[in-house]
Amino acid sequence: MDAFYASVELLRYPQLKGHAVVIGGRREHNPRPGPDGQLQFARLRDYTGRGVITTATYAARAFGVRSGLGLMKAAALAPDCVLLPVDFEAYRAASRAFKAAVREIAPLIEDRGIDEIYIDLSELAAQREGVAHDPLGGLRQLAQDLKNNVRAATQLSCSIGLAPNKLLAKIASELDKPDGLTLIRPDDLAIRIWPLSVRAINGVGPKAAKRLEELGVDSIGALAACDPAWLVQRFGKSYGAWLHEAAHGRDERPVQTHSEAVSISHETTFERDLHAVRDKAQLGAILTALCEALARDLAKKGLSARTIGLKLRFEGFKTVTRDQTLEQPVQDAIGIRRAAGLCLKRVDLSLRLRLLGVRAAGLTPMAPSEAVPPRLRPRVPPAITAGLFE
Repeated sequence: MDAFYASVELLRYPQLKGHAVVIGGRREHNPRPGPDGQLQFARLRDYTGRGVITTATYAARAFGVRSGLGLMKAAALAPDCVLLPVDFEAYRAASRAFKAAVREIAPLIEDRGIDEIYIDLSELAAQREGVAHDPLGGLRQLAQDLKNNVRAATQLSCSIGLAPNKLLAKIASELDKPDGLTLIRPDDLAIRIWPLSVRAINGVGPKAAKRLEELGVDSIGALAACDPAWLVQRFGKSYGAWLHEAAHGRDERPVQTHSEAVSISHETTFERDLHAVRDKAQLGAILTALCEALARDLAKKGLSARTIGLKLRFEGFKTVTRDQTLEQPVQDAIGIRRAAGLCLKRVDLSLRLRLLGVRAAGLTPMAPSEAVPPRLRPRVPPAITAGLFE
């Protein structure tokens, strides 16, 4: 989906279409009626805090503003950008709608998150005939039908990459955004793929890209020209061999139409550093809210967790994690909170905290008899809330 969160917001505020807009603010950044009755929008220049951009419109990206960038840094680049708060309920609803629209035409889907999927079109493509001047015309029309169905269901645009495998399809989907439809054939590798930066390959992160650049490899074509043994020597047997295969556009991974969740987590970054003693009550309330949110997610998915983890990031960006494996799986907020407390006892809390998170792992399906209706789920008692940061 194209600039997904921002695009959903533009449906709500069509007057912002074509404007530079970033998503990542808090509730206080909701638009408010002005004296003339017109909505007044918050601007980046007025933001203070540690928040980061979740996404941005393409107009905002022209200023160098991008997802993951700190809002304060973004304000220096584009102070007049409109700032909107995140609304995950709205994004999840739009996500369900666009995936349902795709499934009406192509049911073999691998879900890759709220705004991205892989689709196996092999059987459907075989049923579509091309035309004399374009043997792949049937495949192009199939992709266009998918785009049209998504737009009809959501009023949103998407970009589709058509390719022989997932690796190339992922790259292709990014080449002609927004509202793109890009076909990559094996013969197109040298022209369309090799001139791109190695960062265009999904799986080549910033550290690997920097290392490759230091070695004089700054494009996928340059990577493809590297001797496989040379890559293995410098990046290890597995990753080095994969780099060689990826640069040549080879990928044998099938579309996985079903996968089990490995873990579920919730975390939050504080507006200011908090101290475990002086800000004990505030930290306790935050951790309670995170545990309750985690419990709601587990209940929605019908899962319980055998392991509860805690993530803490301190001043200076030192990050610590602790896990607690339980004798019996839990799915309620009280059980999660108690386990988080056990994790917390194994952490040195002398430094101030800037981030706190909880994680559920070792997930197993709950028996129907174990599920508790939302109205009957007990809340975390104050005694537990008060005790965790003592």
